[in-house]
Amino acid sequence: MSFLAFRNLGVAFGSYVAVEGVDLSVREGEFVSLVGPTGCGKSTLLNVAAGLLSPTQGQVLLEGKPLEGLNPVAGYLFQQDAILPWKTALDNVALPLVFRGMGWREARERARVWLEKVGLGRFPRHFPHQLSGGMRKRVGLAQVLIANPRLLLMDEPFSALDVQTRQLMENELLRLWQEDRKTVLFVTHDLEEAIALADRVVVLSAGPRSRPIGEFPIPLPRPRDVAEIRLTPEFLRLHREIWDLLRGEVMRAHAGA
Repeated sequence: MSFLAFRNLGVAFGSYVAVEGVDLSVREGEFVSLVGPTGCGKSTLLNVAAGLLSPTQGQVLLEGKPLEGLNPVAGYLFQQDAILPWKTALDNVALPLVFRGMGWREARERARVWLEKVGLGRFPRHFPHQLSGGMRKRVGLAQVLIANPRLLLMDEPFSALDVQTRQLMENELLRLWQEDRKTVLFVTHDLEEAIALADRVVVLSAGPRSRPIGEFPIPLPRPRDVAEIRLTPEFLRLHREIWDLLRGEVMRAHAGA
């Protein structure tokens, strides 16, 4: 049984059909990257998986049962920072536990552990404006993971970072993921990032009526260093193979823009 599954899924916004006929399964503990042209519905699928958006046809299954309302086992890391500017790094990380009824003292104790895990143990009292972009992403990652979600939804979380910081964050994500192998659905426009991180890359067609048109297992060994793995012959082979399919969809999307 799949942990998460889309079955004949469709989502329309008025007369515009964003995705249609989506059949996709994700196994528990699997890291799946979604790639496709701009506007192909990648974020739409994440929002449906989170329970933030209801499909207009088909359904989402969570461990074989239809998802109703918000997904109770999902954590969501957005492209933009979702941390509160008036809270310290420590309190931002503690907030999800407080929202679940835990007292501030215990929540802060657990938050300190997570700040250490993401390399920010020396910055608990810093406010977001005092942190770099990469550091704010680490706070956001700790904020999501402290609630121990079984499913991690990530919508281009590192796209705004410079190349060096982005690679550091990708390796940080893989290090944390390696500890307990949460199920991950990761959206990115960067094919290299998708391959470097994932167990499987799913290519979506250009919209409207986007759907998966290719799935590629990524048999690269783990643990991985994302900078080093990009230089291997197997990585380059996978990149060529996936880009051969993705390139046509990107060109089709630009032609229709």
